[in-house]
Amino acid sequence: MSGDEASDGRKARGAKRRAEIIAAALAVVQRDGAGGVTHRAVAKEAGIPTSLSAYYFATIDDLLVAALATVADSYTAKIRAIIDRREDVLRGLAELIAESAGGPGRDRALAERELSTLASRRPALRPVARRWRENVAELGGRCTDDPEAISALVAVSDGMCTALLIENAPADVDHIYAVLRKTLNV
Repeated sequence: MSGDEASDGRKARGAKRRAEIIAAALAVVQRDGAGGVTHRAVAKEAGIPTSLSAYYFATIDDLLVAALATVADSYTAKIRAIIDRREDVLRGLAELIAESAGGPGRDRALAERELSTLASRRPALRPVARRWRENVAELGGRCTDDPEAISALVAVSDGMCTALLIENAPADVDHIYAVLRKTLNV
């Protein structure tokens, strides 16, 4: 085996371990909230030594940023797919909100919402926490060029997600869609 092959294998194992630690951190956030994230709790969840968690993520903020980035990357990909592949982007956004906040993606959305809220106290999280809002704004720009309407769409989307997470009940896609359409006057 050449040095490059060995290096690639180590990189792959390192990336896999890093992803496992991030997944464990998200599981801790989902179960205990962001305040429950410690290297010890994450290591226990991942079934690894605490020192390994600290090796990959020197600070808890580093770990929280990585966890939030994982969720934000997933939402970015979903919104990008809506923008690129859907004629009715508002219907796509309504379906995403319903799936995320009131459906099978609820636990992940709850973790994302909690970490995004934590960004108000932890500046390291802020750039990543802004992604959802930026993505929804880009989607809104496909429907209107009115900056105030786009801001309203972002605010309504955030509010609906929060309300659905609080209610913890199945979401009505048609209702969400109607509200989003009303927000943009379309």
